[in-house]
Amino acid sequence: MTQPNTVGGRPLMPAPGAPTPELRVARFRPRASRLFLSALVLIAVAGATGFFYSNLPEPFADWMLLTAAGVIVLLLVMLPYISWLAHTYTITTRRVIAREGAFGSRRRELTHVRGYTVQVRRGVFQRIAGGGTLVLSNGMDAALRLRRVPNVDLVYEVLVDQVEVNQILAHRDAQSLPIGSAPA
Repeated sequence: MTQPNTVGGRPLMPAPGAPTPELRVARFRPRASRLFLSALVLIAVAGATGFFYSNLPEPFADWMLLTAAGVIVLLLVMLPYISWLAHTYTITTRRVIAREGAFGSRRRELTHVRGYTVQVRRGVFQRIAGGGTLVLSNGMDAALRLRRVPNVDLVYEVLVDQVEVNQILAHRDAQSLPIGSAPA
């Protein structure tokens, strides 16, 4: 479900003082470029296992080959894939959430209302692929690094827009409150 848009393309602003629901703007994972080596290892292990199955010298058995292939696939293919799968970035209308860790989850959040700077860092290959690293810093906490972000220019624009909209709403709501009353 999407919000209705105004003529200018911006979402409709809620009434002053009205609670705004938190909506998910984007959810993405880091670029899967790290998994390229894992894919090559999987192809090589499958080819070697198929070639050497029933062709091993006498002291070795086929079960040894299959066990070694299974261990290699587990360590060099499945663990990197699970690690990549467990790493997500979520951008909502209120905050940025970075989650990582397959077995012990670690979560960091940064709210748009407090404001932060966004830096884009890109290497040569990241420029070619359209990716990059975003560094979000509010000047007080440790910087939040979003590594290997796909389509980094689009994500940068979304983050800058969300900070701007949230600060406009916070300023407007602060101005519309009567003097001496506290927000509910």
